[in-house]
Amino acid sequence: MIKFAIPSKGRLQEDTISWLTARGIDVARSSRDREYSATIANFTDVELVLMSAGEIPQALNEGRVHLGVTGQDMVQEKVPNWSSRLSEVAHMGFGFADLVLAIPASWEDVYDIFDLDAVCADFRKVTGKRLRIATKYHRLTGQFLRENDVTNFQLIDSQGATEGVVANEYAEMISDITSTGATLVANHLRILGEPILRSQATVFARKADLVDDAAALETFVKHLKG
Repeated sequence: MIKFAIPSKGRLQEDTISWLTARGIDVARSSRDREYSATIANFTDVELVLMSAGEIPQALNEGRVHLGVTGQDMVQEKVPNWSSRLSEVAHMGFGFADLVLAIPASWEDVYDIFDLDAVCADFRKVTGKRLRIATKYHRLTGQFLRENDVTNFQLIDSQGATEGVVANEYAEMISDITSTGATLVANHLRILGEPILRSQATVFARKADLVDDAAALETFVKHLKG
């Protein structure tokens, strides 16, 4: 049986089901609101698994599902060396979001990643501490900063609304996902330079996965690709 994970609730689930329907894949949700189950009427060899989008990358990585719908940001953050383990079957055209660095709007003359390195160095010189960047995306943010030769920073975990941590003096700046940037502006922040990652909802598959019926998997993937 082919196990296919899709988001368990919300707009992402609704858009996913519409996207599948447009490709001739008939999804039927359970009539019981509290039951996280669904079926595909015209693909009886595919079992739908409903789980949060944040859980799907790990489920794919561990082999608990063969295919899954989640954001590119989730996979690249949560699965080490993801491209050697997973493949992108189809970009879905919704769920767009950018992972960005955001700084206080009051930071004048700071416009790009090169300016940030100077800010970090000055902060270390004046305070004796590393500049704090609050984020839920430690892997992607750290990799991006190191690749751009930024030093003297410290990544700290953000458990709640990341946009508010600068005002609360928990961090000097943030790295976070944004769709429109409006929430950042509302919190007196502005985006620094180009995004770390441009993300959208994507169907991912495990590479070299073993299933009982490889032909059935190939047929289903062709439908997903349109």
